[in-house]
Parts: sequence; structure tokens; C-alpha cells
Amino acid sequence: MLRLITDFDGPIIDVSERYYRVYQLCLQKTRRPDQKVKELSKPEFWQMKRSRVLEKQIAMISGLDEVQAQEFAQLRRQTVHTEPYFQYDRLAVGAVDTLLKIQRAGVDLAVMTMRRVWELDYAFKQYDLGRFFPENRCYCLSNDYVKTRDIDDKPLLMTRALKELPPAADTWMVGDTEADITAAKKHGIKAIAVESGIRDRAQLKLYHPDMIVKDFSTAVDFILERSLQPIGNR
Repeated sequence: MLRLITDFDGPIIDVSERYYRVYQLCLQKTRRPDQKVKELSKPEFWQMKRSRVLEKQIAMISGLDEVQAQEFAQLRRQTVHTEPYFQYDRLAVGAVDTLLKIQRAGVDLAVMTMRRVWELDYAFKQYDLGRFFPENRCYCLSNDYVKTRDIDDKPLLMTRALKELPPAADTWMVGDTEADITAAKKHGIKAIAVESGIRDRAQLKLYHPDMIVKDFSTAVDFILERSLQPIGNR
């Protein structure tokens, strides 16, 4: 059996608009009424996020002082994962077609995400994605889970998944962050990183995934093609 474990945000959902709207809100709420600020364009902002520029630094580049930048970063953390802003998430280009292709190929598909249960349910309902992921193939955080760091929390989810899922002859992980790569590597699973999410190629390379590709569709095409090859040719 071929198994694919995929992250959610990045491969399947584009969160860039949500993050940018929260950036705009935090900048406006933190600036003084008479203060001139430089609001970054969405491409400028998103490239900084993808290259892991710190929140405080983004705030200061936007014209806030150091004290305001601290306030900005705190407000952003409190806001970015709240319900009013999830409406700005969008399906990643080609995501549903790729999920249909996985389904038709008979691949055992699981999702593994740092979203909480309600956050994942929200997106499932918004885009009718539950049809691809039965409950016993969904690995996410409980609503009351106290997060530490994704790079620590995600390997714990992977440990749980591998205990609960039936054995597979071949397992792949697709994700867009260092947490996905780390979770896969800790368990000897092949990791494909996608550039369609919140990390750029330079950041992904630091964690040595097996491959870096453009998006979810490209990753899945590679996995399916490879699974069809005779074992001696892999």
C-alpha cells in the first residue's frame, strides 16, 4: 500500500491572504494616529514571511518603533488564528484536482496539520474537503492543546499517526515547513517540501528534504510515477 501524509496549509490551503490581512490590521492598530507608516505590498510581506523575517522586524520595516513592534508582534500572534480571519484562506491552485487524482489512484491519504480540530473543520466545511479525509486519517491538535513549537509538536503527531495507521509498503510526507521535514525524518519517512507555502526554497533546503518541488500537484505526480516503477529501477 502506498501512503501519502500531507500537511494542510501550504500544499492544500493558501494562507497568504489571511496573514496579509492580519498584518494590515496590526499595523493600523499599532501606529499612532499621526504616524506615517509604510504598508508593505502583499508580495513584499509574503516574501519576508517565507524567508522567516521576524515579526518585530517586519513591523519596524513598516515604520513602527521598537516598542510598537513588540506590541504589533503580540497582537499578530493573538489574531492570526482567530475565526474572523480564516475566511481569507483560499484553496491552493490545483489542490482539489490533485486530491481527486490521489483518490482515483487508491493511495491511502492522511492529513497532518498544526491546525486545531475546529480550524480544520472550518476549512473542510468551507471547501468540502472532508470527502478526502475520513476522521481516522486526520491528525491535528485538540482544541485545548497548549502549543510549544511546530518543529517539536509535529513529530509527536507523526508518532501518534504511525502507531494508529495500518502498515504501508511506502510512505511519503508532503509539507511546506521545517516541521514537516523534521517529523518525516525522525521516523524514516521520505519528505517532499513544496514551495507553495510559508517557507521559500532557501529555508526549506536548510532541513534537507528528499526533494523540493513547486507545489502539491508536482509532488503527487512524482510519487505516483515512482510508485509505478519496478522496484529495481527506484
